[in-house]
Amino acid sequence: MAKSPAPENIDVIHWARTATPKPLALRLEGQVSVDFVVIGGGLTGTRTALGLAQSGASVALLEAKEIGWGASGRSGGQCNPIWRATPDDLAQRLGGGVAERLVATTLSCADDLFDDIRNYEIECDAQQNGWVQAAHCPSQARSLRALSEGWNAAGGQIEILEDAEVARRCGSEAYTFALFHPKGGHVQPLSLTRGFARTAQQFGAKLYENAPVQSMEQVGDKWQVTTPTGSVLAGKVILTTNAYTDDLQKGLRKTLYPMVSVALVTEPLSDNLRKSVLPNGVTISDSRRAIYFGRYDRDHRLIFGCVGSDPEKMETLGGLKRLQRGLTTVFPQLGETEIETSWSGRIGVTPEMMPHLHEPQPGVLAGLGFSGRGIAMTSVMARSLVHKALGGRDDELPFPVSPVKPIPFHGVTSKLLPLAAPAMTLRDGMDRILGR
Repeated sequence: MAKSPAPENIDVIHWARTATPKPLALRLEGQVSVDFVVIGGGLTGTRTALGLAQSGASVALLEAKEIGWGASGRSGGQCNPIWRATPDDLAQRLGGGVAERLVATTLSCADDLFDDIRNYEIECDAQQNGWVQAAHCPSQARSLRALSEGWNAAGGQIEILEDAEVARRCGSEAYTFALFHPKGGHVQPLSLTRGFARTAQQFGAKLYENAPVQSMEQVGDKWQVTTPTGSVLAGKVILTTNAYTDDLQKGLRKTLYPMVSVALVTEPLSDNLRKSVLPNGVTISDSRRAIYFGRYDRDHRLIFGCVGSDPEKMETLGGLKRLQRGLTTVFPQLGETEIETSWSGRIGVTPEMMPHLHEPQPGVLAGLGFSGRGIAMTSVMARSLVHKALGGRDDELPFPVSPVKPIPFHGVTSKLLPLAAPAMTLRDGMDRILGR
């Protein structure tokens, strides 16, 4: 089996096989002056650049490697449009006004994403066939039932699946309780990222690749962002680097954990197998702490993933062997199916399992920490960043504008992250053994 633990070139990731062509990016030379500079060329950054450019602003987007190189080009590409918290939980955590806006935005976020794809004519193999969210143990079945009740009371359309109906919808007998979210779906994530970037260009945004930012300093009422080959002078800076965040903005890197997602892709499945594995093209994820997830690509290959650890040790702590076992645990009918390749990438996870919107300094914004909900919620965050950057009021946003607060003991905890996935796997197994 091939593996690619954080490759320098996105072309070795599975999604590059079927992705739309790369946008024609520029090399930054000399100094460029714009209204806004966006740092980070993933889904959040490209959608933010698109929104700002569409408003008529001048925009430069700087990507340290190439558009979609990070999590956006390595993602499972699943649009899972509901938080792990109920609306009541959100109200207690965020306060009534913010929670009401976030709940309304959450209920529409999947449709909003697929509307964007249609309206901007982005080719990304988009399918909105629904999402099965399965419980791996009785306690999680109870939690998912409460989750569905909370969101349905707020206007959701979540369906409860039990026993044989779970297997009929997803093709797995490993679960006896699940939720079906009809708004869910999947996309080709690298194509979506490139599509947003290309559309941003059409509205006048300038894209610069291989432009790692070395420094960011205030010059009068502007911000100067410097790379090895040039600089950008901008009225505002927007940071969209998520799990690849460094120390450019003090403390920001320590507001989340850069967890690892590991994925594999099978050979194209036969017609007979597709009748029993994720029939009708639904997606699946389960309630494990070290979550399993799966969906098809356009050529009927199954993408199957889980939370991993160190990308450099995918065969051991990285979780690749666990992932292979998980594939046949969830779908035993795939026991003889060939695995074509595997890869890994970082995901930004916050302690609250919710994204953060920050304004760490006047003229600087940051949106990051999507905690496994990036396909739908990066677009929500991008629209929020655009609204805020263009002078919109904070009390119109679905996220609170919060101060940068580093996680206590972040350095020590980060060193233990390679052990997180094995520990979560052990706890998941104990849940099933003990019937919790």
